[in-house]
Amino acid sequence: MKRTKRAKRAKRAKNSCLTAGLVLTGILAALILLGFFWTPHDPNAMAAGPKFDPPSLRHLLGTDSFGRDIFSRVLQGAGATASIALTTLAIGAGGGILLGALTGYFGGLADEILTRVGDVLTAFPSILLALVVISILGPGSRLNVMLSLGLVFIPSFARVTRTAFAALRDVNYVKSARLMGAGSGRILAVHILPNTAPVLLPALTIGFNNAVLAEASMSFLGIGVTPPDASLGYMLSEAQGMLLAAPWYAGATGLVIVLLVFGVGLIGEGLRRDERGVL
Repeated sequence: MKRTKRAKRAKRAKNSCLTAGLVLTGILAALILLGFFWTPHDPNAMAAGPKFDPPSLRHLLGTDSFGRDIFSRVLQGAGATASIALTTLAIGAGGGILLGALTGYFGGLADEILTRVGDVLTAFPSILLALVVISILGPGSRLNVMLSLGLVFIPSFARVTRTAFAALRDVNYVKSARLMGAGSGRILAVHILPNTAPVLLPALTIGFNNAVLAEASMSFLGIGVTPPDASLGYMLSEAQGMLLAAPWYAGATGLVIVLLVFGVGLIGEGLRRDERGVL
């Protein structure tokens, strides 16, 4: 009886995390998509309203020192940050999963070399490595930001994927597929990859959140997205000088970053609880 009650509580906790995360992330995603097609005002238009105008029906989040509508800028900046984070995730996860799958399944010398290189790279903070890469590629370009962060994220995804594929390469259903003549590509893609989802899906949510925070940090420092483009990190840097005159600027920008990371984090927590077998 007690075990059944604990299982029910765990199931409710897992479902509540997933539901809350999906709802919160869905609302933010809808607003971000809206910002790609429509904003109440031109995000870069000067004197869209009085300077430092507080939140009102005309300007939902007020205006900044140039009279720009902050709500419109937050929509544009959130779209830029989210698109960079998703592209970064695609590069990092795509390259990392491919390398991790090949080294985890085949092993050998290549596995040893790539594992040691990955150990060295993951020993450094990802933002520090990204700064090194972007200093080589050149700051101020959205493409360079995505490439630098994507390359930095490859080792972490490769490590997670390698461990998962190495654990599954000798299970019975993989051995059976191998005996039946299935090629390595089919075994990797059809028999092993789907069964690594409980490990890879939470890793993807963590990777997305790390990408959001890394992009915001780089733009805050002035080496990520730069004007006339807007991103949440650059806007937070702008708002730093307006804390007394327009505290709503920093509050709104920071809140969007927190909610975005929190929502995706709730989804990841729900997936991790499922992986641990709380049901």
